[in-house]
Formats: sequence, C-alpha cells, structure tokens
Amino acid sequence: MHTRRTPVSTDPSPTGHGPRTRRPNLRRGRAVGTLLAVAALLLSACTSGGSTHPGNPAAEAALAALPRSTPAALTPYYGQKLTWRSCGTPGFQCATMRAPLDYAEPGAGDIRLAVARKKATGPGARLGSLLVNPGGPGGSAIAYLQQYAGIGYPTDVRARYDMVAVDPRGVARSEPVKCLNGRQMDRYTQTDFTPDDEKEAGALVATYKRFAEGCGADAPGLLRHVSTAEAARDMDILRAALGDDRLTYVGASYGTFLGATYAGLFPDRVGRLVLDGAMDPSLPARRMNLDQTAGFETAFQAFARDCVRQRDCPLGTKASGVGKNLKAFFRKLDARPIPTGDPDGRVLGESLATTGVIAAMYDEGAWAQLRDALSSAMKENDGAGLLALSDSYYERDADGRYTNLMFANAAVNCLDLPAAFATPDDVRKSLPAFEKASPVFGEGLAWATLNCAYWPVAPTGEPRRIEARGAAPIVVVGTTRDPATPYRWARALSGQLSSARLLTYDGDGHTAYGRGSRCIDNTINAYLLRGTPPTRDKRCS
Repeated sequence: MHTRRTPVSTDPSPTGHGPRTRRPNLRRGRAVGTLLAVAALLLSACTSGGSTHPGNPAAEAALAALPRSTPAALTPYYGQKLTWRSCGTPGFQCATMRAPLDYAEPGAGDIRLAVARKKATGPGARLGSLLVNPGGPGGSAIAYLQQYAGIGYPTDVRARYDMVAVDPRGVARSEPVKCLNGRQMDRYTQTDFTPDDEKEAGALVATYKRFAEGCGADAPGLLRHVSTAEAARDMDILRAALGDDRLTYVGASYGTFLGATYAGLFPDRVGRLVLDGAMDPSLPARRMNLDQTAGFETAFQAFARDCVRQRDCPLGTKASGVGKNLKAFFRKLDARPIPTGDPDGRVLGESLATTGVIAAMYDEGAWAQLRDALSSAMKENDGAGLLALSDSYYERDADGRYTNLMFANAAVNCLDLPAAFATPDDVRKSLPAFEKASPVFGEGLAWATLNCAYWPVAPTGEPRRIEARGAAPIVVVGTTRDPATPYRWARALSGQLSSARLLTYDGDGHTAYGRGSRCIDNTINAYLLRGTPPTRDKRCS
C-alpha cells in the first residue's frame, strides 16, 4: 500500500504482483502505499466484508495462532536486552535487535534489525511503547518515526507512549535488499509498461528478469526470509525486548497487513491496534491488483471532478472527458517523449508520466501540483513537474540515488503470494478486466503484475483470512475513495477479525489518521489513550 514523510517539492508504485500499498512522500503524516503495478503492483480485491472467494480454496483457510509458550530455541531472542544509543537525530535513540533469519531453524543464523525510539515526554503515566509502521512493503519505519510520527503524532499520544519503530527485515537499515544501482533503476523506471507488440513485450520481460536477477545476486538467502509472517514474528520479539506484555501498534497501508498478521499469530498479545488503510489478506494477487486498479480509477474520477472546476485544468471542461484526454496524452508520450531538463538526460515518456499521475492520487493535497505538472507537460512541452512526482513515488533523490523501497517491495510481495500471472499471454487475457476497472491505468497496472513471474525465490505465503480469535478490540480504518487500499478491503478485514471495529472516513486520499478529520483523529486518540474503541461502523467525514 502505500509513506508520509515530507511534502513533494519538485515524496502501495508497482513492484510486485499487485498493488503495493506504499505511498509517495507527498505530504507529512501519510502512509506508504505502493502499487505493485507501476513498478509492479501489490494486493488484490476483496468482498465487502465477507471471507468467501469462489475458486480460491486457500482463502477459506484462516491464519493459525502460534503456541502461547515461547519455544526454547527462541528464548535467547526474547530475553535480549536492547542497548540504546544516540543516532544523530535529536530526541531519538537507536538500537539493534537480533532475530532468527529462519524461524524454522533458529540456530542457523541471525538477522539484525534496526530499531529507533523517542521516549515518552510526559506529563501523565507512561502507557508503554507504541510501534508504528508506514506501509510499503519497503517503507522505512524509522524514517517515518523520525520525520513524522515521533514529532507529528498528537502531543497527548507522544506524552504517554515511547514512540518506537523497527525497519522490517530487508528494509532500509535492516539488512536491506539490493537489486539495481541508480542508473539501472533509471532505465527500469523508463521501461515501457504498456507494450504494443511482441518485441516490446519481450523487452518488458527482459527488464523484469534483470530486476529479479539483480535482487537474487546480492543476498539469495535473505530473499527467502523477508515475508510478512516473519516480520510479524520479529515484532513480537521487539515487544518482549521493550518490556511490554501486549503490543500497541499503528500500521498504515501495508502496515495493516503486517499488524493483522501479528494479531493472527499472537491474538493473546494484542493490545491497542490501529490498522489504517486496510488490506484484505484473503485475496490472491490477481484479485488484489484488479481491486487496486479500480481503486485508482475511483480516486482519478474524484480528481477529474475537481479538476474541471478549476480554471487551470489542462484536461478539459467536462469530467467525463478527463480520462480520455489524459490517455491520449499518454499515447503521445509513448510515441515521442518530451524533455524534462533532467541533468541525467531523462525524458518524460508514458511510464514516468503515468507514475507521476498515480503518485498524486495518494493525496488530494497534491492535485494542484498535478494540474500544474500536466499543464506544463501538455502546453509547454516541459515534463519536469511530472518527473518530480514520479521521482517522489520511486524515492529517487536529486543525485540519482534510490532508497531500497522498490527492491524490498518486490521481495516481500513476491514471497507473500504466488504471482498473479506467469506469462505475457496471461496478462493479455486479463487486459479487458483491468481496462474495465480503469480505462486510464488498467493496461499498465496489468502488465506490472507480471513482475513476480520471474522472481528467483518461490513464494512461501498464500491468501488467508485472519480472524485473531480472542484478541482485544482492533480498530480497522477505511477511506471511501482510497486509491491504494480500496474501502472494500477495510470492510473485508473488519469482517474477518473477530474483534474488529470498523472506522470509516468518507473522503479522498490514502489512509485517514492525521489527515485533517477531527472525528477520525479524536476517535483513534481516545482508543490509544483510554482504550476506548469506537462503536461498530462509526463513520466520519
């Protein structure tokens, strides 16, 4: 799904087999939602609250809880003491935590995970630790903590909780997955994701294979052990190391899948869990990608209605024509990219332009920036604005360096679920369904789901319902026009979790907490501070 760090100035992308729930850094305080499709999508469709998926027997199975007692082989990990030190950011401390690389063979070696915290400031009695995760998969939880949550969460919450983050295995500071260097990533992001013929389809497949080979060459052993289930088990070791009996957690976008998985594995250790921008864990990759494609279309139509009300809308005066006009512009760029003024010589083609538009769908606050960028590109032949939006999505800096977001995103997604498609022919057969879901984005997002077909490591996960029977009340939050984690996913997850309370935000953008709704924020704050969950099916605007 979908990260919130700083506004886009000049920061879900598809990188796996479906929508990814990571989020570009358009504005502080949001979650990371990444499409598995523009670089390679991430998750898929769900039912509106049900858990039955005809033709998908695996989704009928529920995630089983682990035994309550700690296995003897894991006792050293659970008993470890964290050594906190200054880590260069005032007010924050850092530590390194050990976890078994392979939980099936704890004695086979460790993985070292980076942890950061900001201690409770007071006044008021300390409530314990509040773990945060912004999504991805692949978003840095430590960066999110230091740049937003640790300084931007409500004062009362930060006063009562130690704010804590751990970069999941394979992410950022925790033995990061590495695949391509900056120049190679530049070529990757400019790949034509809407092939017009066999030759272009072959080029796309070759690109996916190079990406996968690059990831596998660096640390093949690590790639087998970056699953969401393993990351959730790491969180329980961290809970114990922090001295907390139960886990208190706010997860956004993909972070909701991570949090729900924790609840399924350790229902008796659930404290106060907020799952904002929820994913449906019972969906196969193709369905997730298709649902997310429809979600981006919903968000785009909201943008279109807003655009035509503005004087500077470059896509026409009628909302019904905005999509057709944008698609026509994409076709022009496919044939003839336009200059961007980029010092590395990049030009704006269809792929980078599409990613730039998708990046702005995560946050309605970026719509004005998108209008400006489209106006410059369509009227002045200047692609700099759309390139900047695309760079924010891929987390590329001005020096041509990328974070490992896209690499970790693919590594986790391709391990968590079997690939949506195995061959280009599979994609072609599904194009009508994807294009129906989104006439503007469907084709590109469908082809992006082919990424995991060439992954060097076989998947270890499968779609499963998560019930977490016996868990304390869990707050599931859904936004009605969320592009990266469609609202129906929140309804589906809340229908699966035995103790869920669904909190609905009637609005635009990805996730809801900290985005301006006093109703949402007050409800979540009351839950975190007083343990008072919302009434069932509470709705806010």
